[in-house]
Amino acid sequence: MDSMLVILAFCFGLVFGSFFNVVVYRLPRGLSLVKPGSHCPRCGHGLSAAELVPVFSYLWLRGKCKSCGERIHWRYPFLELLTGVGFVLVAWTSSGLTDLLSGLVFFSLLLVLAFIDLDHEVLPNVLTLPGLVLGLIFSLLGWTIPVVHSLVGAVLGFGVITLIVLVSKGGMGMGDAKLMALIGSFLGGIPVFYVIFWASALGAVVTIIYLYLTKQDRKTPVPFGPFLAVAALAYFFFV
Repeated sequence: MDSMLVILAFCFGLVFGSFFNVVVYRLPRGLSLVKPGSHCPRCGHGLSAAELVPVFSYLWLRGKCKSCGERIHWRYPFLELLTGVGFVLVAWTSSGLTDLLSGLVFFSLLLVLAFIDLDHEVLPNVLTLPGLVLGLIFSLLGWTIPVVHSLVGAVLGFGVITLIVLVSKGGMGMGDAKLMALIGSFLGGIPVFYVIFWASALGAVVTIIYLYLTKQDRKTPVPFGPFLAVAALAYFFFV
């Protein structure tokens, strides 16, 4: 891939990552994504243009609010960098414009949903359901997989997780089922089983380590959405 395209994709990713930070923070709280402008949640200091440059502003401010000195969470620049890298990977693996656009939408939805689930243990319908619809529309337009595969993937993804929800009696939620339907609409039927298997394996390992390090018991809730997102993106990029 041309080096200029890599740089362009990374820069666009940084910018979108900055917006994704706003979505992750505000959407679950029912706040407007537009007003008020970006500000320090502690002192209300409105951020200037110089304070809004992705990653570099964090480094320039040394991770603190310019006004009150409140620490800025490291996840803000991390999400921006992660989005930049993800956009580069999507551009790298895309074969054309429509492939690029659908890939960016898929990656962006999963990234935002994963971070929201980490913070709030919820997967908002306002993202999962439109994402599912977009997956089906992209297949109808011929941008991704055949529409039959997309429909089968959506139904299987929703059905398998719903069955797990019923059997586990609270171990998982219907938000996970809707997320898996979204994933299935983009990837198809067979990949659904790969994603669920690897998400379960990764989730088990990470959860055991997390509970051990934090000295918490097995009843501590651990969101499953991020593991589904990681497994789906791994399949999307590397299989």
